[in-house]
Amino acid sequence: MSRIQKALKQNGLACSMVTTETFYHAVWAASPAAEAPEVRDYAAFRVQNTVRIGHELGARFAVYWPGSLGYYVQGAIDETETLRWYAGALNAACEADIRIAKEHNRPTLKHCLEAKPFEPQAEILLPTSDAMLGFISSGLLTHPEMVGLNPEYLHELMWGAAPRAALARALLAGKLWHFDINDGYRLKHDVDIAVGLVNPLDWLNVLVLLRSHGYHGPFNLDYKPPRTTSTHGVFAVSFPSAVDRFITLWEMAGEVMSDAIIKEATDALKAGGGAAKSKDADAIAAANRELLTLHELIAHRLVQILLGLHRGRTYSI
Repeated sequence: MSRIQKALKQNGLACSMVTTETFYHAVWAASPAAEAPEVRDYAAFRVQNTVRIGHELGARFAVYWPGSLGYYVQGAIDETETLRWYAGALNAACEADIRIAKEHNRPTLKHCLEAKPFEPQAEILLPTSDAMLGFISSGLLTHPEMVGLNPEYLHELMWGAAPRAALARALLAGKLWHFDINDGYRLKHDVDIAVGLVNPLDWLNVLVLLRSHGYHGPFNLDYKPPRTTSTHGVFAVSFPSAVDRFITLWEMAGEVMSDAIIKEATDALKAGGGAAKSKDADAIAAANRELLTLHELIAHRLVQILLGLHRGRTYSI
């Protein structure tokens, strides 16, 4: 612990988040919520120890990926019992957090669950951020107010979801606390490509959403350089360019939010077509028919901003 604290201080860094491994070691073959009580007791010990380390390092967040919480063959486990057992580990972490935070005169950590739809089990019990939201509100947690989400952009794409929509649902629930950022391809495996290299327009829209709704939580770079990038290139090209793209997209999101054309189009859509008092479906549809074309105009304007084509141009509605 002292070596970690010394390294942070020497390099001018702070610890923001801690996590724990409950998926790789053979002890987790049947998940951290396995039938064997000794496995579950060890899982509780691991997450409680992570909380202690987090407070000693000054972290504010603890992130948990259940990993092997699932099964290979149907009927081998009782899903409801397994979820209750997994809740037991989180309850142990939260109870330890309350006690340790008081000892250190610090606020409790924010405990963030990360979902992944595939791997390492054949079937995952909490595969999506939406599933995690349901789990948090299930009544199984003794301190649900201490537990939120750490969605990962690519993990939402992997099952075919729209990451922006998943993030919106987490925002509405007040549970978007931490966000793993990367990129990749829909319905493919977990390639963890650096942010903005595959879906820059979608990333711009994601950051517009987060900026518009006041997200101030951490962004965690969760990516791997391509196999073709050298060791030197990881630090000379891959990491700095990933950070640069993210900052650029963040600034572009600010441009979108202040863009006069997008604002005018959005305001017109929200004002409606002037048939507010009508109860005639055909009249309402006719009044809004032309207005809805503004959806495509907004999308075009987003592309212009992404590519820098809006600078020095005038495009009047």
